[in-house]
Amino acid sequence: MSPIATPPRGIIPPIATPMQANEDLDLPRLRWFVDHLIQQGIHAAFVLGTNGEAYALTEEEKQAVVAAAVEAAAGRVPVWVGTGAITTRETQRLTRMAEKEGAHGVTVITPYFVHPSQTELFDHYRRVAEPSSLPVLLYNNPAHTHLTLHPETVARLAEMSQIVGIKDSSGDLSLMLDYIRLAPSRFSVLQGRDSLIYSALELGAKGAVPASGNLVPAWCVEIFEAFERGDREAAKSAQLKVHPLRKALALGTAPGVLKPALRLMGIDLGPARSPLGALSLAELTRLRAVLVEAGLASAASLPPSM
Repeated sequence: MSPIATPPRGIIPPIATPMQANEDLDLPRLRWFVDHLIQQGIHAAFVLGTNGEAYALTEEEKQAVVAAAVEAAAGRVPVWVGTGAITTRETQRLTRMAEKEGAHGVTVITPYFVHPSQTELFDHYRRVAEPSSLPVLLYNNPAHTHLTLHPETVARLAEMSQIVGIKDSSGDLSLMLDYIRLAPSRFSVLQGRDSLIYSALELGAKGAVPASGNLVPAWCVEIFEAFERGDREAAKSAQLKVHPLRKALALGTAPGVLKPALRLMGIDLGPARSPLGALSLAELTRLRAVLVEAGLASAASLPPSM
């Protein structure tokens, strides 16, 4: 297998996309944030995921985000790019864009709004992967797409050298275990639910793509690295610290809680793009309480601008 097709491992946060107050992209802030996360020890960067608000960006904006992230990473960690779309043609086009901008690999969510059969899904991924020089990470997220990649389909796709793994955000450990059981050993199964990172590693997962990696990247990295060095107690301890933060990200409309949480921690990435709006005072108060309990935010009054 060529170096570029190396399957992903470790903690790969789905990086939030900074916006200016008017909801335009804030690319300088994105470059700063990517550098910040790398300095905290993340193993790879993932842009244009759900928490990166990819669904809200134009193709031109997506290209600008990828270029900025690749520039900021400067070869220190791989940069994975979400290129999944409803149609195969658009997914192919976005994948070519990611390749042109120097991405290490692409993450391709199952089509949404439509509900292809497993045969159609297999053909979709085959047609995306075959012409690309980039490794492809499948992405199963039935809560958002109302579609599940079946283990048998994943096993067939895993026979293609360019398809190197899957991010599974189903929260179903039994399903994840079937992915691990049926795919070849080189295939990388990544956990997409932050609260299940430790459990997934115990079952054979190779890492995780945690939204809370934006908030506490070092804690998420510790789950993986402690597990890798055989310190199960340290890994479990880090997982228990992350758990309430992940629950707090469900206090409002996903993924619109991530940026207010970061702002309460002193990292301002601007607003989420409409139609997602500001959290209510009650939601912010609950969110702040979780962050204060974790030692990540001040107990001072909420700023009026939030």
